[in-house]
Amino acid sequence: MSSKNYAFFVSITAALGGFLFGFDTAVISGAERDIQEIWQLSDWIHGLAIASALYGTVIGALFGGIPADRFGRKKSLLWIGLFYFVSALGSAVAWDITSFTLFRFLGGLGVGASSVVAPMYISEIAPAKNRGLLVALYQFNIVFGIVMAYVSNYLIGTAGLPEDWRWMLGVEAIPALIYSVMIFSIPESPRWLIAKFNELKKAREILTRTDPDGVDEAIRLAIEEEKSMKQNAGFGALFNKRFFSSTMLAVMIAFFNQVSGINAIIYFAPRIFEMAGISTENALISTIGIGLVNLFATFFGLYLIDRLGRKKLMYIGSFGYIISLSLMAYNFLGPGIPAFWLPIFVFGFIASHAVGQGSVIWVFISEMFPNELRASGQSLGSFTHWILAAVIANVFPFFANSFGPGYIFTFFCVMMVIQLLWVMLKMPETKGRSLEEIQQDLQKKHA
Repeated sequence: MSSKNYAFFVSITAALGGFLFGFDTAVISGAERDIQEIWQLSDWIHGLAIASALYGTVIGALFGGIPADRFGRKKSLLWIGLFYFVSALGSAVAWDITSFTLFRFLGGLGVGASSVVAPMYISEIAPAKNRGLLVALYQFNIVFGIVMAYVSNYLIGTAGLPEDWRWMLGVEAIPALIYSVMIFSIPESPRWLIAKFNELKKAREILTRTDPDGVDEAIRLAIEEEKSMKQNAGFGALFNKRFFSSTMLAVMIAFFNQVSGINAIIYFAPRIFEMAGISTENALISTIGIGLVNLFATFFGLYLIDRLGRKKLMYIGSFGYIISLSLMAYNFLGPGIPAFWLPIFVFGFIASHAVGQGSVIWVFISEMFPNELRASGQSLGSFTHWILAAVIANVFPFFANSFGPGYIFTFFCVMMVIQLLWVMLKMPETKGRSLEEIQQDLQKKHA
């Protein structure tokens, strides 16, 4: 197998954690109504049970870097796969709402930890010239997993199976088991081996297979970085003057990702369409369109990320956000726009996200930190992403019903204007550079 094909195989294997992430997040949509009816749940208890995976995601993101740093990226990926497997089977055979909630929470831990470990692992093993594409495979797999969950729910829901909701949740165990087995076939992160054990020989063997052109330079720079980090490792180092700019870059891109409104729109798309006067049937059809637009636009983002670079994609996404959110706000606040235009504006928003923030966020966060701090930094960036996702998902229905979607979309639009200014003034370009070269540039002013 050529080095290019081997790097792709290793990356796509790790990125399959994103498929499980997307599948696990979306599959509950087909089961949640039956769950509330079978166990006669109040709206509050039902909401808590469904949101349990999201709470697990926040915790998994916050602490997922600890085992990745202590036990290695490969072992952590294996445990993530097993968490998904146990969660899927447990949710399918749950005997009461308590057991169901606990098993869904376990799956959420896997989602959160996956958003930390998988992009980090791929960034540490990929060649600089196509690192963006390989890390962005994780985002593509998230989107693909969401689409496949909807397809799976449809097929199972129309098959006439008894208690079909259990099959909907349990089918995830199959890809989770396949993913766990495949993890055995990939190597440990070479940069983790150098940072933790100074295993230069083993790291060189791995990089020779994944990045033969850059192996000597990567090891030389990794050794230099490892020496300079001896007194600076640990979560607290993220807030030292030397690394604070890296930390803020990771936190800010995660912050802007969520204040774009992406999860509010994905979670509540049918409600938004119905508030605009679109029928329930057409609202559901439009929601399927969101999944397809997201998938194909993500393909386009993957194609461009190592050609145009991260910063240019963020420019494209920011302008697309501003235009589409302005039109969505005007659709609710302004006179005379027929309701059927709203899905078109939403599709434009989704495409802007997929090409811009969706393709860039996990790549960019994984590139911001030195090897010794990457696990902690990735955790902080992912935690910022998920805690804001939880907050926005919780408050969106209240604000939408109290003030109307138009004012909320106006707020999101203003935040994307601020994102555009941040991209212009603060965001560095990382295309085609080794992780160590990026760090040298970020730390120059603190040398």
